[in-house]
Amino acid sequence: MSLQFGYKALTVAVVSGLAATTAQAAGLDRSGQDITAFLQNGTYAEAVYTYIDADVKGKDTAGNAVPDMANSYDFFRYGVKTDINDTFSIGVLYDVPFGASVQYKGANNFVSNANDTTKLLVNTAVNAISPSLPATAQAMLPSLQANINTPADARRVASSPLLSMLLSPEQAQRVSGTLNTIANIAESQDEQGTNVDIRTNNITMLVGAKFGANKNFQIYGGPAAQRLNGEVKLRGTAYNAMTGYNARIATDTAVGWVAGAAFYKPEIALKAALTYRSEIEHNSTIAETVPAAALLGANPNTNRDFSVSLPSSWNLDFQTGVNPTTLLTAKVRYVPWSDFDIRPPSYGAATQRATGTALPIVSYAKDQWSAELGLGKKLSDRLAVSGSVGYDSGAGNPATSLGPIKGYYSVGLGAKYNITPEWSLSAGGKYLKFGDAEAQLPTKAIVGKFEDNDGYIVGVKLAYQSK
Repeated sequence: MSLQFGYKALTVAVVSGLAATTAQAAGLDRSGQDITAFLQNGTYAEAVYTYIDADVKGKDTAGNAVPDMANSYDFFRYGVKTDINDTFSIGVLYDVPFGASVQYKGANNFVSNANDTTKLLVNTAVNAISPSLPATAQAMLPSLQANINTPADARRVASSPLLSMLLSPEQAQRVSGTLNTIANIAESQDEQGTNVDIRTNNITMLVGAKFGANKNFQIYGGPAAQRLNGEVKLRGTAYNAMTGYNARIATDTAVGWVAGAAFYKPEIALKAALTYRSEIEHNSTIAETVPAAALLGANPNTNRDFSVSLPSSWNLDFQTGVNPTTLLTAKVRYVPWSDFDIRPPSYGAATQRATGTALPIVSYAKDQWSAELGLGKKLSDRLAVSGSVGYDSGAGNPATSLGPIKGYYSVGLGAKYNITPEWSLSAGGKYLKFGDAEAQLPTKAIVGKFEDNDGYIVGVKLAYQSK
């Protein structure tokens, strides 16, 4: 005799569907690209609000404290689907799949200090200009450089008659202009912190078809439209000659595709689905400012074509009844972050001059694996509760200075209340313990260490279902 598990009552309990978001997870991962709304029976709609607050602090290589550099953020995701008949279904999903929100603060190597910036850029300028100067001027450079420690010092030397005595008029004008440029850069960026804001939005349209004698199998797929824009500002001596770098990625919308397959066994509340999302290539423009380029006589401001491909992903969703009032769930996600990088053209050209290699501004060493195991319990016809544990591998350690964590472990709790047979309200939260990581530049230089960090996620979901 088979057990009948009360499918609807069991599915209400699972918190993983409420707070699937992975705050500060591997790479730029945010929403986890959940598609479980499409797997619900009948007509279904949901609106989910998520708030994430991560505390990521550490020290730079000089031992200076780096306060929390991870901005809190929130967003909504939506899903709606309906069955056309017992074979075909359609649905539309909206989420925020990828992003970053970073703001460095305090007195450390990730925040500009006018005096430190002056000395750093003077050193960069000396290395660039020195070979073109006469031997007498080259011999004077070390003592001259040692006396330029502030923007005021740079301006004083720029107006010194000593320059015209040691250099040709053209050389004196170049050195004077360079020193004034350094003073302007250092003063304009004083106390500014490194800042990153990458934003994406995604709309997925799905069509599914069930087949088999009992309609236990389903295939589904459709297009996914994704919008991307962002800004990056590098500040502080951690970034060496790239301090003061700015980039603004113009908004671009591109289309990829989604495909998946599912298996259902309603009599034991079993549901399993494997979903693939394609890589999506964005072709846009990027406005960049490289202050150090001005020291070499080049134009520091450029606006060029730019492309970046946001990665593909695999999601496995599974659930099954344990007994008539208990549901077991599992989620596994894979994202090949090691294939991803961001390569702004002017940033690459500047690093080519400095290191001999055109470097990306962001890249990752390893791929992301994440998993979550949940258990839901029906307490009454109206109330259900759930708990979950999770793991995220991160995308390598050392990690980028724009996201210095190595994955996390998580624990979550949630509850769902059935307002009516069709309407329900859920609330839940997760605690995340982040892995320790060293912050690394694209040059492989270690610039900080981030330890003992954590964060939390809270979410609220309003759902409607009519079978």
